[in-house]
Amino acid sequence: MYEALYRKYRPQTFDDVVGQEHITETLKQQIITGRLSHAYLFVGTRGTGKTTCARILAKAVNCEHPVNGNPCLRCDTCRAMEAGELMDVTELDAASNNGVDDVRMLRDEAVFSPTRAKKRVYIIDEVHMLSKPAFNALLKILEEPPEHLMFILATTELNKVLPTILSRCQRHSFRRLDADTVAQHLLKVAQKEELTLTEDAAQLLGRLADGGMRDGMSLLDQCASKKLVDRDTVLSAMGLMGATFTAELAERLAQRDTEGALLFFREMWQEGKDPATLLGELASFYRDALMLRLAPKGGGELLSGLYDTGTLRAVTGSEGELLNSLNVIEKYLSGMRDAANPRLQVELCLIELCGLEAAKVVYVPAAQEPKSAPAPVKRSENTKKPVPEKKAEPVPAPEPPAEEAPPWEEPPYIPPAEDFEEEPYIYPDEPPAEDYPPFEETPSYEEPPVCEPELPYEESTPASPAAPEGHPDWRSIVDALKDKLDVGTHMLFTDDFAVSGSWENGELIIEVMPGFYMNMLNKSDVIEAVQAVCGAAVHFRELRSPAEIREDKLNALSRFDNVIFQ
Repeated sequence: MYEALYRKYRPQTFDDVVGQEHITETLKQQIITGRLSHAYLFVGTRGTGKTTCARILAKAVNCEHPVNGNPCLRCDTCRAMEAGELMDVTELDAASNNGVDDVRMLRDEAVFSPTRAKKRVYIIDEVHMLSKPAFNALLKILEEPPEHLMFILATTELNKVLPTILSRCQRHSFRRLDADTVAQHLLKVAQKEELTLTEDAAQLLGRLADGGMRDGMSLLDQCASKKLVDRDTVLSAMGLMGATFTAELAERLAQRDTEGALLFFREMWQEGKDPATLLGELASFYRDALMLRLAPKGGGELLSGLYDTGTLRAVTGSEGELLNSLNVIEKYLSGMRDAANPRLQVELCLIELCGLEAAKVVYVPAAQEPKSAPAPVKRSENTKKPVPEKKAEPVPAPEPPAEEAPPWEEPPYIPPAEDFEEEPYIYPDEPPAEDYPPFEETPSYEEPPVCEPELPYEESTPASPAAPEGHPDWRSIVDALKDKLDVGTHMLFTDDFAVSGSWENGELIIEVMPGFYMNMLNKSDVIEAVQAVCGAAVHFRELRSPAEIREDKLNALSRFDNVIFQ
């Protein structure tokens, strides 16, 4: 059965580990002097040698005849561990065994003495995946371990490990491997595998490995279908465009050739190039061009090495335009993961990079459609943006002269009622006035006031609350963000039904509709831009749904006895 290259050439001793000498030398000296810790924590990115060094350390600790801190690989213990038959060394994957019951079972087994080896060693990979109760169950045995017990923990995310665990472990940080180190090791492996690997192809694989030796070995294994592995073979196997095609696409974007850029992408699509990889190469090209502009003398150390400096210097545009292009590409790359049509995402990105901005589409009902055709559009030679032709406005007809109003006359004076003195009139057939009972005025009926409950929310859009003294209101903040954010992000802030802001205790609270709006706005660069405008702390909060608002209204009405729900 064929064995993958990264498994076949996995290091067996500390001397075989590439690029981590600052760790391997320390561990070798500890084994020689016998000053071993009871718990180790290996931290680093994927493929840098954490699990490999953990296995070598477990093998060297139990080796019967270690050689300069390395396992001898010939004794019964080394052979048993290599064959997976040594029961005293246990490797646990915390990604699939992250419950508290798994750790309790491990803790109950750890108290027993080893059967064949000197120490009972537990290697816990991806330890950051353990739950908090599992961490607490592991904490006690890490604090007071038996003499025969050793823990080796490995993780790629140090921030998720509890501080109480970190304080009880000896931590070693694994570095990312540079492209030259990976390339030289790949050349040695290719020679052993009788593969012809060219120097430029090895350098390309080293850069694509992104600091991980295992990734570089996997990429070489993918390209090993041919005996000759050159640069074109790597580009074809990885689905990449290459420096020449990326520079050609960047040139068409710089010339604002939208049609040419879309046709070029269509050719790459037909050849099977991955859309996300294409945008990633374009972003790497713009990134190298920007680094060369900002650091012309020492920028060679910052470049990826995929493109020559002559091609990068030929890119037109200022530093601000390059930075804006990178932001546009990053925006579409982040949204491509959840996109149903990746090809459409790339096409929209290329259109926006060519300088065309999205316009608002207004729906006009059929009854209100204008009868006249819209004004023709022409292109300006300088701006290359559509400019509508000015249409001669019709001269309005003169209005008829207004009739002069008659002069105002003061109405005649009418004296008040008390100025008149009327004599009482006595009907001859009626008794005198003193025989009538005194007249009592009936009080006028007044309707009782209607008690309307104060509802916490209204159906209409509430007005923006008054901002504290020294801070702008929400509408002013949205207007000011137009110059600090890209067009797409600023348009999300203008949607009053999905995004709203209010001041609470001197802080700006932005309520955002969950889902797409929250994912696009709750970012560090957007938060920094809003804080720079408002001058206060900014917090994002999910906007409540209409069902929750309706439930609050019903709860508010239920406080009144005269409200009956049917």
